Amino acid sequence: MKSALNSHGDDGYQVTQYDLELDYKIVPNRLSARARIAAAAARPLSKFGLDLSGFKVAGVHVDGRAARFSRSGNKLTVKPAKPVVGRFKVEVRYAGNPKPVDGHWGDIGWDELTDGVLVASQPIGAPTWFPCNDRPADKASYRVTVTTSSAYAVLVTGDLVSRRVGGSTTTWVYERREPTSTYLMSVQIGRYEDLAMPESQRLAVPRSLVPAARYDFGRQPEMAVLFSRLFGPYPFGEYVVVVADDELEDPIEAQGMAIFGRNHVDGRRTYQRLVAHELAHQWFGNSLTIADWPHIWLNEGFATYAEWLWSEECGGPPVAALAAQWRARLESLPEDLAIADPGEAHLFDERVYKRGALTLHALRGEVGDPVFFAVLRSWAEAHRHATVTTEQFIAHAEAHAGRSLRDLFAAWLERPALPRP
Repeated sequence: MKSALNSHGDDGYQVTQYDLELDYKIVPNRLSARARIAAAAARPLSKFGLDLSGFKVAGVHVDGRAARFSRSGNKLTVKPAKPVVGRFKVEVRYAGNPKPVDGHWGDIGWDELTDGVLVASQPIGAPTWFPCNDRPADKASYRVTVTTSSAYAVLVTGDLVSRRVGGSTTTWVYERREPTSTYLMSVQIGRYEDLAMPESQRLAVPRSLVPAARYDFGRQPEMAVLFSRLFGPYPFGEYVVVVADDELEDPIEAQGMAIFGRNHVDGRRTYQRLVAHELAHQWFGNSLTIADWPHIWLNEGFATYAEWLWSEECGGPPVAALAAQWRARLESLPEDLAIADPGEAHLFDERVYKRGALTLHALRGEVGDPVFFAVLRSWAEAHRHATVTTEQFIAHAEAHAGRSLRDLFAAWLERPALPRP
């Protein structure tokens, strides 16, 4: 049986741009849309796949000519009038009632809030709202146009380029110019107040949460200064935090954006480590995106270590104390997971996050602070807006250390048992 992750994507072509036009009616949860996709194929394709969950497809055109298509599960197979090679364009018209897909990780994708919409696409939720080549390595630029009720604010991962009011609806146009994986695109619709912050940051929050949110995210600009010093300049034009007016189990990562639930805002900075974690993902996960899901520790381990660095910076527990605390925690858990490839069911396992961070701490102890922090910064800068793998990171660290580090990484990443202290 093919896994959910492996059933997504088509490596026969690469998308260069998505142009999405979405008309959304909130009360009936009705989405009518057109997707224009520019792509390139290295070899002739007599057919190719797009990922699309639900929806009725009204028609598909390839390079302006009607194409045959068929549906099987969440896969839309397109057969163009003649094989495509090199650059080609696809247009898909579709409509329906979007809903999340269920999996190991709960409900993923386009989801109705009590009053509005939240999109959490990681790892396989993008096809719940647009046809796409849903694999992390396929990074493209985006233009997203959303028309919906004027009573609601629309936030999309990208830069707002226009907003046009027409009667009872408003049309919002966003562009994401930096290469972006499908799972990192998001749409948020709600009754939000838009609050400016330093360091090119914004908060979008329900009016009732404004005072608490201002306090809880008040140190986020300082985090950005720290991370920019350690990892290089912030990789996008701005960073937007959305606080949904519903409770969420965990915050959600998107490119240039993070989404928190109202339960993460209490006016006491209880969830400050999560604020740091999601911001760090803009470097590790968004700008640098894993080429495939087995490399997930490169996202989560790095963001977790950034939490620890912020804790030490702001006067909380130092990195060494947090590393010792979490090592003790991992020693109490089953040692049956190799984080170099945790498997689909354990993709977001606590051990991936904490052992990933401990791997970095072990590297720091092995090579010393000057080399370690040079590795982190040059790694982020060398692969800015690109895709990365574990093997690339190991080679990068070895190049800076001037020696082999294979034994260290094998012990921490490839073997389930924790290395001895």
